Amino acid sequence: MKRPLEWQIATVKSVRTETPEVKTLTLALPDWTPHRPGQHYDLRLTAADGYSAQRSYSVASEPERKGEIDITVERIAEGEVSPFLDDTVAVGDRIEVRGPIGGYFVWDRSIGSPLLLVAGGSGVVPLMAMLRHRAVAGVKDPARLLYSARTYEQIIYGEELEILAKRNGLTVAYTLTRSQPGGWKGYTRRVDDAMLKEVSEPLGRDALAYICGPTALVEVAADGLERVGLPADRIRTERFGPSGS
Repeated sequence: MKRPLEWQIATVKSVRTETPEVKTLTLALPDWTPHRPGQHYDLRLTAADGYSAQRSYSVASEPERKGEIDITVERIAEGEVSPFLDDTVAVGDRIEVRGPIGGYFVWDRSIGSPLLLVAGGSGVVPLMAMLRHRAVAGVKDPARLLYSARTYEQIIYGEELEILAKRNGLTVAYTLTRSQPGGWKGYTRRVDDAMLKEVSEPLGRDALAYICGPTALVEVAADGLERVGLPADRIRTERFGPSGS
């Protein structure tokens, strides 16, 4: 059996546009092993001259999908890897990957308890793996997602989140920090203590919180949740690179 830190060659099975700057790649893996929602894979690109660059990307898909994973990539203009993945990669291309990796920022049905998720921009990706797994596994414990994006057009997985929010006790709240469409009924500011209290309070102090996004958002949300009454040992965080929040 392949170990997580051994490289293997994945084949791009499909490419899907999520937003103008974000795409999801489905990768078929010859040595697939189930991941835990929240884990990531390393991807390595090697040029003809031997130069290589590697980045880590959270798995967006649920572990119940066998033989393949989804990774969702936000295009960072000055990046070495994401522009290639978003602009050049096509179905049939082959990419070096290794994983799944990580054991702290993970959640699955065995953990139980009410689930609170806070995302900034592409920080929603590992949280989406949790929500997809939650739906497939039929978890009944309540869950709430607070998702911060700059604009409505930059919300990733928007249509699917609407579908998931209609079943199994999931509530989704958005805050748009730069502009909002006409008739917008969500939040219109950066994440703050009052917002965190409103979203988290129905879950109670037994909720387990996962926060993922840019460092500034993660710190504000983690500190804020403590201030509004969630114990520090119930809060897990993961910081992403530049991202809309």
